Amino acid sequence: MQNTLTIKILIVLFVVQWVAPLSARLTTHADAARAAVHPVGDTLHMQAWLARVPVTRDFPPDFAETLSSAASLNVIEMTTAPGCLPCADLWARLGEFRARYRWQVRIIGRDEAMLRSGRLGLPWVGHPVAWVRPIGDERRAIPIAIGTDHLVNLARNAYLATKMLSGVRPDVGLRAMAKYTGIVAVVARSPQGRP
Repeated sequence: MQNTLTIKILIVLFVVQWVAPLSARLTTHADAARAAVHPVGDTLHMQAWLARVPVTRDFPPDFAETLSSAASLNVIEMTTAPGCLPCADLWARLGEFRARYRWQVRIIGRDEAMLRSGRLGLPWVGHPVAWVRPIGDERRAIPIAIGTDHLVNLARNAYLATKMLSGVRPDVGLRAMAKYTGIVAVVARSPQGRP
């Protein structure tokens, strides 16, 4: 009985040693990044990807009041680049958000965006990226969009970021936040093959 149990344990350990690495190699970090990033170079492709993005339909009762009252506390900052279609799309949607809720919307540079992404352990995937941060604290920022998105999803993510910045547990807010669309600009390459 003892020998049978020992043999079974050795077989399991042997099989796990060979099967675990095989299953771990099925999806790499690079595979996941490619699956989550959708570079677009024209309006047709951008709209096709946006058409696949689910739209938020349910909002908490304090949604509009929370966003309006947070306008004096928080700011949205986003990255952009010349000729970036998703950046222009996101900027237009954030312009609607600004008009409706009276928030400030600013542009930040790529270097600042890369630093913020690095602090959060996010890979830099390209423009646009948008964050909500307290007006008086440049070190606390929560990403609300990686790529462009529908206005209702952006508003929902701004609401959740506002809640997290005011004390709601981050894990609760992040679970409720939409997956980022990853609809970003096509990276221009130099003749040497570098972005």
